[in-house]
Amino acid sequence: MISKGKYRIQNWKDYNRSLIQRGRITVWFSEDVLKKWFAAKKEGKRGHPEIYSNDAIFTALVIRSVFHLPLRALQGFLMSLLVIMNIALPVPSYTQICRRSKALGQKLKKLSKKRITDLVVDSTGLKVYGEGEWKVRQHGHSKRRTWKKLHLAVCPDSKEIIFEVLTENSVADCEIYPEFLKAAPKSVERTYGDGAYDTESCYLANANHGAEPIIPPQKNAVFHQKVPPHLVPRNNSYLEILGFGGDDLARKLWKKLKGYHRRSLAETSIFRFKQLFGNNIRGRRIETQRAEIRAKCQALNIMTELGMPKGEWLAA
Repeated sequence: MISKGKYRIQNWKDYNRSLIQRGRITVWFSEDVLKKWFAAKKEGKRGHPEIYSNDAIFTALVIRSVFHLPLRALQGFLMSLLVIMNIALPVPSYTQICRRSKALGQKLKKLSKKRITDLVVDSTGLKVYGEGEWKVRQHGHSKRRTWKKLHLAVCPDSKEIIFEVLTENSVADCEIYPEFLKAAPKSVERTYGDGAYDTESCYLANANHGAEPIIPPQKNAVFHQKVPPHLVPRNNSYLEILGFGGDDLARKLWKKLKGYHRRSLAETSIFRFKQLFGNNIRGRRIETQRAEIRAKCQALNIMTELGMPKGEWLAA
C-alpha cells in the first residue's frame, strides 16, 4: 500500500490572522461605504427619490450573510454600529432592504489583481424551503421541498468566484456554461468542467471564446469521422484516452496529464460557501434570492482575499 503522506499548512500564522479578521466589522462596514451611503439624485425621474445607494443596500446584505441575521435584527445591528462609531446617519429599514434588494444587479467585484487564465465550473443545490434531513430520514417528507441550483465559475489561482448564476433546479449545467464563457475575459485560456459539460453547446462556446476545454468525454462517447471544428477537441480527447487503453485507468491518466483535477477547486469553493452560509436560501422570490447569493459570493471573495491556507504534501 502506497502512503499519500501528510498535507501540512505552511502559513498557519497568517491564515489564523485572516480567520480572526473575518469577524472584524470594519472589514464589512468600511469608510468607503459611508461615503457612498446616500443615492445620487437623478433628474427627470418621477416619484420619490431613493434615499440610500445600491452600495448601502448591498453592504447591508453582505453583513446579513456574514453574521446570519434576520432582516429586522439586521436593521438593529446597523443602528447600533452607527451609534458605536458616533456617526449621524440614518439606517434603511428592513422593508427597504428587502424591497431594494430585488433591483440589485451588481456584478461581483474582482478583488485579486491576478490575470485570469483558467476557469473551473460546477454547480450545487440550495434549499428554499422544506423539512430538514433528519426529519425526512425519520418520518419522511410531508411538504413539497423546493431547491434552486447555484452555478459557479471560479479562478483556481486566486480562488475567487468570478461568476455566479442562480437558476431553477431543472436547468442543466451545460445551459449556463456558454453564459460564463461569453462573459469571461479574453485572458482565459482553459476551462475545466466535469462530464455534465460534455455537450456540443459547451464546445461551441469554447471555440467562440478561444479557450481550451478540459472536459472528459463521457464513458459511452464514440468517435465521429466528420465533425465541425468546435468538436475536434472532443474527438482528440477521446483518441487520447483510447490511446492510453480506453479503460478507467486510462481516463485517470488522461485527467492527470491534462491537469483536470484543478476542477475540484470549484467543489472546494462550494464546500466553503455552504460551510459559511448554510445550505439554504432565505428569500422567496427569485430576484431577492439572486441578490442574496450575490452578497454571499462577494463576502466569500473578501474572506478569500484576507488570506487562504498554503500548504504542501510531505513524505510519509
